[in-house]
Amino acid sequence: MLKMKEEQYRTILKHCIRGLPNEACGLLAGEADGEDKTVRKVYLLTNVDASREHFSMDPKEQLAAVKDARANGFVLLGNFHSHPESPARPSEEDKRLAYDPAADYLILSLQDMDHPVLKAFHIDREKQVTVHELQITE
Repeated sequence: MLKMKEEQYRTILKHCIRGLPNEACGLLAGEADGEDKTVRKVYLLTNVDASREHFSMDPKEQLAAVKDARANGFVLLGNFHSHPESPARPSEEDKRLAYDPAADYLILSLQDMDHPVLKAFHIDREKQVTVHELQITE
């Protein structure tokens, strides 16, 4: 299970809305205890591709986030990106680029702006996708 606070969800949502019409992206860091993971920090990164259909994280921002997470005693838990015009499920490209089977891959669908949908996924080495439970708390 991945746990995050409502405030962290709102931070991700605002970042993804600001990124429209393109995909937005970022990293999640925190604490892991087996399958239980708790987000402690959200890193908002730039999509250097500036594309509606794919993203690439700014390498300098990515490195800075990794260094900051380590300095705070956190581990990287996964990443997030938005799907401005499609459902919250990994695309074929998302699966192809998933490199870490231990990571959570979060996708925020903004297809229906009145009802954004955030889901977490695991993508294994064979590119099989499973939904990972996501709990948003106050």
